[in-house]
Amino acid sequence: MTRRRPGAAVAGRAVLALALGFAACSAPPDRALVRIGSKSFTESVVLAEIAAALLRDAGFAVEHRRELGGTRIVWNALRRGEIDVYPEYSGTLEQEVFAAGGVRGLDALRGALGAQGIRLGASLGFEDRYALGMREPVAERLRIRRISDLREHPALRFGFTNEFMQRADGWPSLRARYALPQSDVRGLDHDLAYRALAAGTLDVADLYSTDADIAYYGLRVLEDDLGHFPEYAALLLWRADLEARAPGATSALARLEAAIDAAAMIRLNARVKLDREQEAQVAADFVAARLGIEARATREGRAGRIARAGLDHLGLVVTSLAAAIAVALPLGIFAAKRPRAGAVVLAVVGVLQTIPTLALLVFMIPLLGIGAPPAIAALFLYGLLPIVRNVHAGLHDIPSALRESAEALGLPPARRLWWIELPLASRAILAGVKTSAVINVGTATLGALIGAGGFGQAILTGIRRDDLGLILEGAVPAALLALAVQAAFDLVERWIVPAGLRHEPPR
Repeated sequence: MTRRRPGAAVAGRAVLALALGFAACSAPPDRALVRIGSKSFTESVVLAEIAAALLRDAGFAVEHRRELGGTRIVWNALRRGEIDVYPEYSGTLEQEVFAAGGVRGLDALRGALGAQGIRLGASLGFEDRYALGMREPVAERLRIRRISDLREHPALRFGFTNEFMQRADGWPSLRARYALPQSDVRGLDHDLAYRALAAGTLDVADLYSTDADIAYYGLRVLEDDLGHFPEYAALLLWRADLEARAPGATSALARLEAAIDAAAMIRLNARVKLDREQEAQVAADFVAARLGIEARATREGRAGRIARAGLDHLGLVVTSLAAAIAVALPLGIFAAKRPRAGAVVLAVVGVLQTIPTLALLVFMIPLLGIGAPPAIAALFLYGLLPIVRNVHAGLHDIPSALRESAEALGLPPARRLWWIELPLASRAILAGVKTSAVINVGTATLGALIGAGGFGQAILTGIRRDDLGLILEGAVPAALLALAVQAAFDLVERWIVPAGLRHEPPR
């Protein structure tokens, strides 16, 4: 057996290999795999499931990487080849993806996409426009029917999706076009905005014109009287090399050309959002009724979903924690033995801990793509500080009398470290590892935002569907896992920490 060499470089390579192995997914050898992506809103997930049903009917293995976040994450995943297909909108391509290039119209989009190795696929037959909306009673009382009317009410509270807050066709340009004076403007999740409107904590929010929530909550859609928003024709994008890798896939997807009108899309969204049906079942019913395809939706029970998510979650936590221990232990020893350089080490890992989790995940995507690898890398970085700090503190706080006794025995420095100092510091070191593990269990739920799976997937889906049961399906097991991890480390402490260093007397 080859002996592993110590060092951060080796540990880093090991972590990347583990992450890539954990994230890899292969299709059966006789079936080509097509990977479909979707954004984190209901319509995108439903359309991706419809496309998946068509591809399965045509004999392909399909992997749906669902709810990957906003436009840029999914678009970049398509460009890098991490997904092959995803549903998009013409206005989003014009105003967000190719905003700097002034690309307008389907012909121009087709050329711009082709230069990126992407094909403009099936046009689905409906538009899903951006709009602004208010509760009908409030709009009627204030006599607001057009976006221009909002200028007369500067005290209104606005709430927009986080992506809309920064998009080229979003709030900055909308405010400039209509000269809107409102200053109470916040970003939040799209589905939460509807609930905030209904609760009266928001007055105006951005809507998608095919949202079932518009009728459900009795909202007034304000007229875009200055024509700010472009057309948002729903369509599929796929990679130019898809047909070569999976012959017949694009022909199967082309069956969706003009297959869905706006009314049908609203009904599909309503079945998921309001009736709380599974997207896969809604998609299967649609392709059966509209295209005559007998698609079967796999219905996974709650226990099965929790078990699968638990394995994903454990994979993220265990891999990142093992890498963090491998790197942080020598770093902590170095920091304790070299005080000046150690201060720099502690400062660097401290700064890493202050980076917001979502920002760190996004930073990792260009390096490692979507899925488990960037999530593991981010968790690894977050796991360093508690371990490095506790290793340093544990070694630094060893009484000088004990150090002098070890030196008097004539032991060389390496043996003093392994036989005397590390055992004396073991309680502090294990406390740091336990803290890192518990932090990673909680933070790993955010990995679902970039397709890493785990318990966060149920939480995100539950928020999107306004389904408390789904939210608890992710939150409760995550909390129980954190408690189990803490209890497991308490047991490990009895085995690793010398009895004389524990609080309780030896048994």
